This record gives sequence, C-alpha cells and structure tokens, in this order.
Amino acid sequence: MEKIALFPGSFDPFTKGHLDIVNRSLKLFHKVIVAIGHNSKKHRYFEILKTKASIENHFQGNPHVEVMVYDELTAQIAKKKDAQYLIRGLRNTTDFEYENSISQINRHLNLDLETVFLITSPQFAHINSSIIREVHKYGGDISAFVPFEL
Repeated sequence: MEKIALFPGSFDPFTKGHLDIVNRSLKLFHKVIVAIGHNSKKHRYFEILKTKASIENHFQGNPHVEVMVYDELTAQIAKKKDAQYLIRGLRNTTDFEYENSISQINRHLNLDLETVFLITSPQFAHINSSIIREVHKYGGDISAFVPFEL
C-alpha cells in the first residue's frame, strides 16, 4: 500500500522550515501532498495561487509531491486524497500543545488518519511565518527565510 501523507498549512509564506519538513517527509512516505488551506482565523498576506505555483515550480518534475489548495476540514480532504498520515512540524512545546489538540480532533473525524510530528531542524526553528510577514510588510529582506522569491 502506498503511504500518502498530507502536509496541511496556510503556508503564508512557505518557508525554508516548511521545505525542510517536505524533504524529510519524502524519505518516510511515497507521496507528500502540500495542502494549502484557508484559515478562517487569518487573512492571507501572500496570494494563495502564487504560493501554490511557487511550491509546484520548486518541486517540478518530482512525482512524489503534489500541491493543492483546499477550503474544508483537513480530515475530510485527507480522506478524499487517500492520505493515511498528516505531517506536522514542531518548533517548540507551544507548537506541540496546539498541534496535539488538532490531531485529536482530526483523529475523531477520520479514524484512519495518523498524525506524524517532525521536530524542526535546529537551523529553521526560529523561522515563524507571522514574523516573516511583518518583516516583509515593512520592506525587510526575507530571502534568508524563504526558499524562493515571493
């Protein structure tokens, strides 16, 4: 059976930390679906279709990576895509507390879905999308934190 993993997030922006999680996940799963979700609590800063196109361009030619946009429950989209795993990156204990709660709900909604937590690589642990958006908003250089031009 093919192991399919869904890596959901707003990816606003998609950072070098996110890229690291995708690359490491490709060593564990046959296919990784980068699923760019709409977060009802957030207003996007970077254009979602441009983000999708940039990620697709980065992984162009890699049949093991799919990129999609979705606007529904993560557990439902995982079921539709036959994903048995959710990938979540953890930078710290605060991330764990938040992600653990979400994983419990996702498991309730889809009993066949297992969440896999990957600890962020040390060189990317300080990268935070909210901070990157703020730096960009005020004209700062974010190229050290993102894998491609936004």
